[in-house]
Amino acid sequence: MKWPNVPACFGWLALDRRGQWRMRDEFAQQNQLPGQVITHKTLNDFISRNYACDDLGRYFFQNGPQRVFITLDATPWIVRITPSDQGLQLISQCHSTMEPSGALSDEGGNIYIVGVIEQNIDAHHDGQFTQAKRLSIALLHDHDLDHFSELAKLREEACSFEGSWNWHGKQLPLDPIHSQELSARFKFVAKPSDESKL
Repeated sequence: MKWPNVPACFGWLALDRRGQWRMRDEFAQQNQLPGQVITHKTLNDFISRNYACDDLGRYFFQNGPQRVFITLDATPWIVRITPSDQGLQLISQCHSTMEPSGALSDEGGNIYIVGVIEQNIDAHHDGQFTQAKRLSIALLHDHDLDHFSELAKLREEACSFEGSWNWHGKQLPLDPIHSQELSARFKFVAKPSDESKL
């Protein structure tokens, strides 16, 4: 059965740099304000379960027949370094685990984790998700920067850091990047619109 044709929604939902979903009403959008943090646990979990991306690299929350595209303040994923029975894990805002292959540092001292994460994909724009593990990028939550520095061997460069970091006994690369390069390199649209193209 085909869902009703409901217009997609743009600009009303954002993912901030700390992995919080934010509701952005017209006033917040017009004044470029961050919007109100969504604190309702059930709603947060519902958004996280229905968080997906399309073939243009636009991330959205599927709310029944309506697609609510998400403004990304940084990257599609925000991760925390979290202890578990298997040792440290990188856990996203959607409670999924990222398997890292490297990290990047930008001109502002932010750390981004490069790795594989399972995500919902809608390649045909029909609301039918497939789950796939894909290479993506996640901003490391700022509360975990000190922890990351304990894992890392850094060499300071002109505008960032590079070196390596230890993850489960492996030395993974830490390379510099400019923040404006992230979306093109990792194929995501930070501010989706009807005309969003990569």
